[in-house]
Amino acid sequence: MNKYLAIIEFVWNDEAIKIIEEHREYINNLIDEQVIEHYAVSMEIQTVWVTINAQNKMSARKLLNKSPFKKFWKLQIHELIIWDGQNYRLPIVQLN
Repeated sequence: MNKYLAIIEFVWNDEAIKIIEEHREYINNLIDEQVIEHYAVSMEIQTVWVTINAQNKMSARKLLNKSPFKKFWKLQIHELIIWDGQNYRLPIVQLN
């Protein structure tokens, strides 16, 4: 399984507001299935960043394009070689 970063620019309007709940349900299912690891949204610049586990770019794109929100976004997908952070490390040992 490979890891990809999806960068999604979206348009926020009245039509998008109507389907956001359905979209979040789909994304939450992918998070629960550990397909999506991180999902971050900036309303300021109307951009979403998603780290997703998939066999290849095409399968990552297909998974994200199943979202009902797809018609509101422009999607870019990039394969990641390194993705590191505190969540991927062992906890710090603290002596009492």
